[in-house]
Amino acid sequence: MLDHVSLGVADIARTRKFYDAALAPLGYRRLSNSDESLGYGADSVALWLSKAARPVPADRESGLHFCFAAPSREAVDQFHQAALAQGGSDNGAPGLRADYGDNYYAAFVVDPDGYRIEAYCSQPG
Repeated sequence: MLDHVSLGVADIARTRKFYDAALAPLGYRRLSNSDESLGYGADSVALWLSKAARPVPADRESGLHFCFAAPSREAVDQFHQAALAQGGSDNGAPGLRADYGDNYYAAFVVDPDGYRIEAYCSQPG
């Protein structure tokens, strides 16, 4: 349904370090790079992150979050670890979420700009 998502961020250099590390275990990489914007995806850009004068204020209660598909449970674990190492904050450690489904394995993080992100794998353990 969606071709891409665009988000405004306060600091491109900080964002680059965070998303390079967090998305690499999931098989996504930086496909576009400038002083004003970054683009991430596998074959084409699906996530644009651009320097914004007024990024959306962080709001953990908004319900807004972005979920990235992961190829394995190990990739979910690595996503979580890398995100925390690059300034993200924990919003749900890696693990099964039985209330979401039998094989719903996910981890939740808040990025340095306050966006809530998730990595998810549906493969059995």
